[in-house]
Amino acid sequence: MTWLLLPLALASGGLAAGGLMIASLGGAPLLERLPRDEYIPVHQFLVTRFDPFMPICMITATACDLALMFMVPGAVRIPLLVALATLLGAIYVSLVKNVPINRWVAGLDLEDLPEDWESVDPRVRWRNWNLLRTAFAVAALAGNAVAASLVLGGV
Repeated sequence: MTWLLLPLALASGGLAAGGLMIASLGGAPLLERLPRDEYIPVHQFLVTRFDPFMPICMITATACDLALMFMVPGAVRIPLLVALATLLGAIYVSLVKNVPINRWVAGLDLEDLPEDWESVDPRVRWRNWNLLRTAFAVAALAGNAVAASLVLGGV
């Protein structure tokens, strides 16, 4: 089963890290530069493209890593534990920080924006939390890569 789960963890974790990296390097800087009447529809559009793809990737990688913890030799468990912990960190940040912002923006109507937009504008908060979950996802990918190299090396 390791021969199936480890490549699946690498692929799904890599897709998650890549998607978050795209959002960090391109999406967030773009959204921050847009005027609010353009920002809101663009954010609403982008969220529908990344969801449910990103959660599926992160959950798949997490499930694979969890299952692999019971299948691999002890030395391989250390990088898998790093991958598992950092994926859980990325999922936590997503659920507790980014998703609530995404839902709030999804419910905004350009005709009925808050008067105090500058005090509620979520772009900087969203970017900062996204950078954290991106770092977690990249660390998870690195953990899975180390685990794969150990398995391939015969540990």
